[in-house]
Amino acid sequence: MEYFSIWYLVIMTSFSFILFNYMYFSYKEEKLNNFLGFMSLLFVCINIAFILLLMNQEITLQSFIIPLWIMALGIPLIVVILLLLISTGIVFLNKRTFKKEFVKVSKKRNQNQIRSNVKEDNLRKLNHILVFIGLLVVWYVGLLVVQNSTGSSDGMLPEENNMFLLYLKLINRPNSIVDIIASLGWLYYLFFFSFYTLCLFIITIEFSRKSTFFSFPLNILPKLYLSEKEKEKYGTYLYFAIGQMFSAFISPPMIFLAILGISSISDSMTSQVGIRYGKRHILWNDKKTWEGTIAGIITTFLISFLFVGMLWALIFTVLFLLFDIFTDKPIKISDNLLIPIGCGVSYTIIRFIFNFNYYSIIFM
Repeated sequence: MEYFSIWYLVIMTSFSFILFNYMYFSYKEEKLNNFLGFMSLLFVCINIAFILLLMNQEITLQSFIIPLWIMALGIPLIVVILLLLISTGIVFLNKRTFKKEFVKVSKKRNQNQIRSNVKEDNLRKLNHILVFIGLLVVWYVGLLVVQNSTGSSDGMLPEENNMFLLYLKLINRPNSIVDIIASLGWLYYLFFFSFYTLCLFIITIEFSRKSTFFSFPLNILPKLYLSEKEKEKYGTYLYFAIGQMFSAFISPPMIFLAILGISSISDSMTSQVGIRYGKRHILWNDKKTWEGTIAGIITTFLISFLFVGMLWALIFTVLFLLFDIFTDKPIKISDNLLIPIGCGVSYTIIRFIFNFNYYSIIFM
């Protein structure tokens, strides 16, 4: 592909900038969150760099597939950079006006700061649930488009869902990149690049929020959404985006949908039931209750059963139980990171070692 080297350099430079700033702006006391978030971003960035180089060696991919990947990776980067520069310039030229308006908004927020735990938790979890519903809608619309244009849904799901086996094949036989790229199915790419784009925007929001110079059009949202204490850290929505992007990268689509449903709906049920009806607190974690955890377990099983069948529903339910009761205390780590990353990695390992396959009830 013409200009591949230039685009590759731009994308890799942007990834390096993201990784550096992630650690630079991180809240130093959140060591586990910083480490897991950074390693997840690094893993995805390194593998994208590796895959692009392998694809560039194959002439058959240079006319269409590589430009498509470059567009999917590069356009969100360019849009984010342009919005960042334009917004920073506008704010800089109208600094006094924007400062006065922000002070007014901040005062209004402080006046309405007192909210019940239930309403505040609703606000936090609602965004995750909307992302899950939105992705289901995107999937359904994409399915309708493909069916109307081709007459079938062939090519939607991966031909091989043992992702670690595919990875080993790619390492041992680099020229298999053509077959592997074609075998993953369009739904895999739709999910991954959707969360790649979402992650870029949220990362930019957080970096510009913590920066003393840069501004971003969506900066007002976290300033209204986060409390003064939470502003010192990264917003939990960043951990959610990073965790889901990582999970989308290493998981087949149906597994990813189950993980996304667990991270959004099950997590929301756990906290809502715990806050409203929780009476029996977990011995080592007084912020969580067994009532909430049981509600999350039931929801996890139902969601997982729908997308990946009985066996993996049981496995994900056990994983959710372990992640839920041990996050925050005694393990000080965000469940928005641990659930998607832990479930994604567990699937990859178990699927490879024990060859446990899954089936989707919704396709039966």
